[in-house]
Amino acid sequence: MSTPARSPRYRKILLKVSGEVLMGDQGFGIDMKTVDAVAQEVAEVVRHGVELCLVIGGGNIFRGLSTAARGMERASADYMGMLATVMNALAMQNALERIGVETRVQSAIPMDTVCEPYIRRRAARHLEKGRVVIFAAGTGNPFFTTDTAAALRAAEMGCDALFKGTSVDGVYTADPKKDPSAQRFERLSYLEVLAKDLKVMDASAISLMRENGIPIVVFSIRERGALLDVLTGHGVHTVIAEDRLERE
Repeated sequence: MSTPARSPRYRKILLKVSGEVLMGDQGFGIDMKTVDAVAQEVAEVVRHGVELCLVIGGGNIFRGLSTAARGMERASADYMGMLATVMNALAMQNALERIGVETRVQSAIPMDTVCEPYIRRRAARHLEKGRVVIFAAGTGNPFFTTDTAAALRAAEMGCDALFKGTSVDGVYTADPKKDPSAQRFERLSYLEVLAKDLKVMDASAISLMRENGIPIVVFSIRERGALLDVLTGHGVHTVIAEDRLERE
């Protein structure tokens, strides 16, 4: 349940959503009811004056690494995965604009017919005008995941935090869906995540966030109202930051 207090702790955030979240209860593809639900979460935050940009994975449509493991050349498989993220971005753009949220999709792989090319200054200007910017096609390069792309864009946009919306409400000692005894962490340092090999995000993404001092907030995007709750300091989540900063 959402709480009455609605003063955001961060004024500019990047929200990373995995492609698998957009499947809903399906085994593949895009479930528009789930996309609409995520769009409502984003709209609620934007209406509270928060500048928000998005990176969406493509695993619900195509996963480059697993396909490469089955024999396809890795670079080609990764490019196909990047195209899947563009499909997800367009679906999210449609859902947001249907509820009155002005949105721009910027792709790291130029495709001018369907979206803008990624230009940092233009993206920053869109955010200043209250638009949601959806960054698609990862970094535009193979061998990098959308986690790394999210960390890179968060740093480029000068975000106050990177929010990772997952299917679970934080970071656990093990997969809580498989291990009922798994314990949730309230707070972690970047180095603890790397040392414990917790698989929250890629090591390169964690390192990039550490270098730029941007905290990572992990929460469940499937819980109605969770994004705004966590943004205002409530709700169940895990914060990853430097020890000194996270205890202030």
